[in-house]
Amino acid sequence: MSKTISLNTGRKIGPGEPCYIIAEIGINHNGSLDIAKKLIDEAVAAKVDAVKFQKRTPEICVPKDQWEIMRDTPWGRMSYINYKRKTEFGFDEYSEIDAYCKQAGIDWFVSTWDVEAVDFMEQFDTPVYKLASASLTDFPLIEKILATGRPLMLSSGMSTIQEIEDAMKLVYDFNPEYPVMLAHSTSAYPCKPEELNLKMIPTLSAKYPEAPIGYSGHETGLATTVAAAVMGATFVERHFTLDRAMWGSDHAASVEPQGFHRLVRDIRDIEIAMGDGIKKVYESEIGPMKRLRVNINTPSEVK
Repeated sequence: MSKTISLNTGRKIGPGEPCYIIAEIGINHNGSLDIAKKLIDEAVAAKVDAVKFQKRTPEICVPKDQWEIMRDTPWGRMSYINYKRKTEFGFDEYSEIDAYCKQAGIDWFVSTWDVEAVDFMEQFDTPVYKLASASLTDFPLIEKILATGRPLMLSSGMSTIQEIEDAMKLVYDFNPEYPVMLAHSTSAYPCKPEELNLKMIPTLSAKYPEAPIGYSGHETGLATTVAAAVMGATFVERHFTLDRAMWGSDHAASVEPQGFHRLVRDIRDIEIAMGDGIKKVYESEIGPMKRLRVNINTPSEVK
């Protein structure tokens, strides 16, 4: 059975714990702190466990041959590198986000996309680092995160099983007891149902019994994410937006507030409904049993 990881916020992730539900704000704030706060408010209202952002150093993450490519943006026509700078939050914005989330009682953390971003985020006491699927083969970045000692959540989209094994080996070679979580994912936006491959969740659980296994979804609709939780995902993540029609690359594959309310509700209902696997006759069944059965022998214990 997978071990349980305790976060510094008091929450736990692992088998036997409620599914840890993450609203991935990412860059759907479009560079606006006001939009970010509205998304946090909606996430709190939906009763999710955490919101997640993304942190990049544009000068590192954007290839130089793309810097001067011009594109239309909400701020007018500008170079791609300047657009990426506009969508990045700095220390002041994240300080406000940190205080805002603490006051609201919700966890927050980020996906770091480069080594300098990890240095930047070490100014904050976030409970976990997320490594995006695109970074699963970036060993210097993984090693940088491991050096912080904070729990690491790996995402496995666009990866072969060998690449997953190599990344997990890197973690366990660093420390066999390192608090690492692994999310099954398919990196298509949006992802077609036939490419979700949810049976990878139990496959990864069997392969890495010492690590909580989760799911990072990019599909449309909610049913398959709920199914991931039923299949054993100890944490789930979906992109989150105020409006799927908003300008930006990730909004179309995101879930709106009303949808996130349903997602959390359905996962929590299923957790309650799973029960303990021990057959019993409930008090609520006694009346129908007396009406509908002949020669009733009422069970000596009704629970």
